[in-house]
Amino acid sequence: MFVEERMYTLHPGKVPEYLKLYQEEGLALQTSFLPAMAGYYSTEVGPLNMVVHMWAYEDLKQRAECRAKMQADPAWQAYVKKVQPLVLHQETRIMVPAPFFAAKLQAMLKAAKQA
Repeated sequence: MFVEERMYTLHPGKVPEYLKLYQEEGLALQTSFLPAMAGYYSTEVGPLNMVVHMWAYEDLKQRAECRAKMQADPAWQAYVKKVQPLVLHQETRIMVPAPFFAAKLQAMLKAAKQA
């Protein structure tokens, strides 16, 4: 199991617009496809104009399958067209949990399956 961290640098001043669009349209779509949101943040100190979100997965196969289904969805494609002009740069990282956190992450994934 792992967490994918996705970091989006937005054009200056566009974080509020991005978050509004995400809340109104993207959140329900994305959470219907991806297994478990582990966090969603915007930066306050450090590099500004960033949105960081994290998603927990059982394995890379699950990630690939979930993301392929999401990206094939016409509603998701329409949403992406709206937010893409706000995004300047994207990064992603795959992170494995520390041994003492693995059980908590596993419980999060199990709870998401039951919801």
